Amino acid sequence: MPRLKWTHWVGFYLGIVSLKSIGLNRFTFFVALYYAVILNIPLYIRAAEGLKTLSHIDWLFVASFPVLLTSLLALIFSFFSVKYLAKPFFMILTLVSASVVYGMYKYGIVFDRAMMENIFETHSAEALMYLNGESVMGFLLLGIVPAFIIARANIAYRVWWKEILLKLGFMLGMLSIAGGVLAVYYQDYVAFGRNNDDMKQLIVPTYYVGAAARYLDQRYIETPLTYQSLGTDATNQTRDSNHKPLLTVLLVGETARSMNYQYYGYQKETNVFTKPHNPIVLSATISCGTATAQSLPCMFSRMGRDNYDARKARAQDSVIDVLDHAGVTVHWIDSDSGCKSVCDRVTNETVKLDEDPALCDGESCLDQIVLSHLDSILERPIEKDTLLVLHIMGSHGPTYSHRYPANHKAFTPDCPRSDIQNCSNEALVNTYDNTIRYSDYIMAEVINRLKQKESVADTALMYISDHGESLGEKGLYLHGAPYAFAPIEQVSVPWLLWLSEGFRQENNLDESCLRSLQGELSHDNLFDSLLGWMNIHTHVYRKELDIFSRCRLAAVS
Repeated sequence: MPRLKWTHWVGFYLGIVSLKSIGLNRFTFFVALYYAVILNIPLYIRAAEGLKTLSHIDWLFVASFPVLLTSLLALIFSFFSVKYLAKPFFMILTLVSASVVYGMYKYGIVFDRAMMENIFETHSAEALMYLNGESVMGFLLLGIVPAFIIARANIAYRVWWKEILLKLGFMLGMLSIAGGVLAVYYQDYVAFGRNNDDMKQLIVPTYYVGAAARYLDQRYIETPLTYQSLGTDATNQTRDSNHKPLLTVLLVGETARSMNYQYYGYQKETNVFTKPHNPIVLSATISCGTATAQSLPCMFSRMGRDNYDARKARAQDSVIDVLDHAGVTVHWIDSDSGCKSVCDRVTNETVKLDEDPALCDGESCLDQIVLSHLDSILERPIEKDTLLVLHIMGSHGPTYSHRYPANHKAFTPDCPRSDIQNCSNEALVNTYDNTIRYSDYIMAEVINRLKQKESVADTALMYISDHGESLGEKGLYLHGAPYAFAPIEQVSVPWLLWLSEGFRQENNLDESCLRSLQGELSHDNLFDSLLGWMNIHTHVYRKELDIFSRCRLAAVS
């Protein structure tokens, strides 16, 4: 990928600063030109990839790209080039666009509606993880300096009726230029666009602004849907006073991809801590989304990936609520970015970022912090079936090196920085693998605690991650790619089980059957599998999606 040079910006900055007085239309044109030529660099990089697939390249057609984009942006910007509005509007837009372009260029992020949901639901401490020297410099050059120039621009406003006439003439001129380009190259644009449909997602600022508007409209402006309760008929089918209660832990991982798990054929020893516990390793599982804000509520909903609608999901019960309806004690402990409304109606607690100076740095906490919360719950009597959900930080990037303590740095050299694209691939992968290994340690510690409770409860653990992660494959980093184009690294996640002998017997589960389960699994299986796991009967339960129904002794005998 070509590197941006400082000379790209200097010419624009000096050119604008040298203008002692500038008309409103010329000001609009220069802003549009800056956006078209500089802030759409990721678009041109993607277009260059598409051009490589053509047998013949018409260079005049290629040259028309920035001409068409400049004229169309100038036309759109004209609606906001109004006295008292122009400067503050374009300053804010440029600052936001600078951050967007940096994310696109450095990490391959696409700012679609799903990513906007992820951004708006990310807390400030998590956002600060992306802060580093290079991102600050990029924001300075791409955003702050241009915003300062916009603020200092000496715009010569004319009387209102002349301004309107000149604006209409300018807009007509821009429309004519765009129309002329399309008149000559319309078929080329249609064909090229059809074969490179994802290019529209990289147009700054129109695509990300539209995505943000759609999210805000659906989240805050549209009339809320009537809330729908699910599984209010839920009952526990197997419990009676002569049995020990079930005590289960659902460990929800963050950003853990299956291909870096030793259990799935990875060569490094990333599962050294849980190996003595001999967990059941299910097939690599396809996630419901590529970011927590979408994947977490989706995996607990009854909708499934193909029918998932975030607005509807917020307006109906999740499997957590159905378990609560059945009388199961549900307690959610979160050390990540929150439960995204999944746990709102059950007992929940979020780890404070300054809770323990030894484990927290004010921006995040090491996942060992959840163990102390777990210990405080396990000290209480277990009087009825209980599900404890531990939502951990896991392998959250880009500051992977902050996810594990120094004594868990097993793979070196690592990458102790947030601008991960500037680390060697070896160091980056080592750092990520250390996070997987540390999460494995947390899992083993939870299992140890559950084993200590076997005299009073039938215990079990389930581990599943919300989504995966890209580590430079195909030029992509982090996660959040549009699902239709998401690489396997971002959607293939691990799903592991540990069962005590008492839990296995109480649930009539054939362990050898579970260990030999074949076929692709997905987050779509989680809703019904959790109900089956906890022996819950309700009309919303679907046996065909419950992975445990395939291995109950009554069914296989």
